[in-house]
Amino acid sequence: MSTKPFHLRLIFITIASIIALVSLFFTNRLINQLANEERQKIEIWAEATRLVAHSEGETDLTLIMHVLEGNTTIPVVMVDSHDNFITSRNIHEPKKHIQAFRKATIQRLKFKHPPIEIDIDPNTKQFIYYDDSLLIKELAYFPYIQLGVIALFILVSFWAFSGTKKAEQNQVWVGLSKETAHQLGTPISSLMAWIELLKAKYSEDALLPEMEKDIRRLKTIAERFSKIGSRPELIAVPIIDALGGAITYMRNRISNKVTIEIQQNIPETAEAFINIPLFEWVIENLCKNAIDAMDGSGKITITLNENNRHYLIDVQDTGKGMAKRLFKTIFTPGFTTKKRGWGLGLSLAKRIIEEYHNGKIYVKQSEINHGTVFRIALRKTN
Repeated sequence: MSTKPFHLRLIFITIASIIALVSLFFTNRLINQLANEERQKIEIWAEATRLVAHSEGETDLTLIMHVLEGNTTIPVVMVDSHDNFITSRNIHEPKKHIQAFRKATIQRLKFKHPPIEIDIDPNTKQFIYYDDSLLIKELAYFPYIQLGVIALFILVSFWAFSGTKKAEQNQVWVGLSKETAHQLGTPISSLMAWIELLKAKYSEDALLPEMEKDIRRLKTIAERFSKIGSRPELIAVPIIDALGGAITYMRNRISNKVTIEIQQNIPETAEAFINIPLFEWVIENLCKNAIDAMDGSGKITITLNENNRHYLIDVQDTGKGMAKRLFKTIFTPGFTTKKRGWGLGLSLAKRIIEEYHNGKIYVKQSEINHGTVFRIALRKTN
C-alpha cells in the first residue's frame, strides 16, 4: 500500500506545527513587551499621583493631571496600607453591592501583578493594583484563534483532497467496470447464439442446459458490472427471495465439505428495497470469502433477524477469523489477505450496500480460529 498519503499528512502536520509554534512565540513576546510597557505607564501614573499628593498650592499640575487622565485602557485600583479602597480607574462598578465588588476586585488584582508602592509621607503608604488592558487580553486569545483557523483550513484541505482522490478513483473504477461489461457483452451474445444453434441440432444433449446456465451466469455478471456507477433500480423484494438465487448458485458450485444453512427469524413477506443482481453478488462474495477462510471445509450460517427499522442479515462462517484491528481495514480497496486477491470484493460490497441500498455492512464479530460474522442491515420498506 502506498505511503505517499501518509507522507503528505506528515508534511501538513509539520507545517501546521511550525506555524503554531512561531505564532505562539511571537504572540507571547509581543504580550510580554506590552505588559512591560503597561507597567511602566502605571509606574508613571503612580509617580504622578504621588506628586499630586505632595504638591503645594502654587504648583502647576497641568502636566501631571494630563498624565493621570491619559490612562484610559489599564484598569487600576488604589488602596491604603490596610487594603481600604481609595479610588479606581477604568473599572466599571455595578449599581448595587459596590463595597463587595471593590473588595473582590482588589483580591483579584493582587494575583495579577506585583503592586506599585506610593510613599505619601514617612508614615503613609498607598498601593496600586492593576490588570491587563483589553488589548493584551485579546492578544492572549489570538494564537488559539489562529490555530483554530489553521486546523480548520487543514481539515478542509484534507476533506477536499480526499474527496477529489475518491472521485478520481470512482471514475477509474466505473470506467473499468463499464468497459469490462462492454467487452464481455459481444462474446456472451455470440455464445448465447451458439447455444441456440446447438440446442436445435443436439436437443437431447444433457450438457447443453448446464452450458446455458453458465453463459447466463456470465451475462448476469456483465450486467452487474454495467450497473456500477449508475443509480440501480431498487424494487421491494422479500428478503428470503433475494437470498434464494445466490444461495442456490453457491450450493451448486461448492464441495460437499461446505454446508450453507439459513435461519429465518423474519416473516416470509418481509421486504426491503433491493437491486437483485447486485445484492446477489454481495451475498456470493461473502460466501466465497467464507469458504476461503474455512479452507474449503466448514459451515456457513445465514441468519435473518429484524429490529424496528432494519432487516439484519448475518453471514457467519467457521473459518480462521481476524483481529479486531482489521474490522474496518478489510473494506479498504486493495486490502487482501489472499496471495492472488485484488482486494476489491469487500470494498465493492460495501459500496453496493451503503451507497446503492442505503444500508450498512460491517464485521459484527470475529475471533481468531473461531470464525467471523458479517452483518448487512437493510431498511424496511415501511
